[in-house]
Amino acid sequence: MNSGGRTVPVADLRRLDLNLLVVFQHLLELRSLSAVARRLDLTQPAVSNALRRLRDTLGDDLFVRTGQGMLPTPFAERLAGPVGEALGLLTRMLEADEVFDPSASTRRFRIAMSDVGEIHFMPRLMEICALRAPGVRIDSVRSGGPELQRELEAGRIDLAVGAFDDLAGDVVQRMLFRQGYVTLFRQGHPQAHEGMGLKAFRAQKHLAVSRAAPYGQVNQALEAAGIALQSHFSVPHFSAVPYIVSTTDLLATVPAKLAASAAPRFGLGMLAPPLRVPPLQTNLYWQRRFQRDGGSQWLRGLIVDLYAEAAGGPGRR
Repeated sequence: MNSGGRTVPVADLRRLDLNLLVVFQHLLELRSLSAVARRLDLTQPAVSNALRRLRDTLGDDLFVRTGQGMLPTPFAERLAGPVGEALGLLTRMLEADEVFDPSASTRRFRIAMSDVGEIHFMPRLMEICALRAPGVRIDSVRSGGPELQRELEAGRIDLAVGAFDDLAGDVVQRMLFRQGYVTLFRQGHPQAHEGMGLKAFRAQKHLAVSRAAPYGQVNQALEAAGIALQSHFSVPHFSAVPYIVSTTDLLATVPAKLAASAAPRFGLGMLAPPLRVPPLQTNLYWQRRFQRDGGSQWLRGLIVDLYAEAAGGPGRR
């Protein structure tokens, strides 16, 4: 076997089982034979056998076991886009004459969103699915930049929700809402209060979110106000913020919807930060070739019905 650049002979393609490509696609995502077996409801030996047959047919190792899981060879990485696109096309063709019925569907959707997006979107989506579409499953995934662009194009991610300003090409977007930022503090904090001035605000210890994209403008605003974040505490994600703020005297400036959700649950106070932070716009994104896909239409409509706060039509990026 090898990983060199070459084409697959026609004879190999004639004996290629389409089900093997399904296993290939899931291995690209999960990097684990056991995880693929669980997702596809197969035994691990069955998945191992499928990989062996693929290797024999395509003449390449395809995946190599490492400490980070089953990593794809260069040839497998080159196959990823065409295989995903081909399987997506076949799926759509087979479903073209079928009306999507959420009450009977067992489709699994994948939505790219941040951790703060999960906190806002996922609980209600899961609740509605349990009521209206009990067989439908939704997976949230982390993705962004060129990777998200490729995953949307290949159909491996159905939708993206957030502020993904770098998406381009044939991606459609629909605005859901705009929001500002709110500073959270524990009830009983000795200095924090609504109407707090910039000098007092700057004198406090802050909790920053170091991997705040696509919410990084709040960190820029804090720095511009004279708060040197390198001398304060930080966490990589928003999800830990209310747990920490509720037991310390740290201030944390977060998107308003996260603050509104976390404050009553954790007994937190809120104040308008004495900063100028541009409002954050959250959009719904999808690949234009899935515009008429019944399942995608249903899920997009559900998200718009639940979360859109202002009219906004789709537009080409």
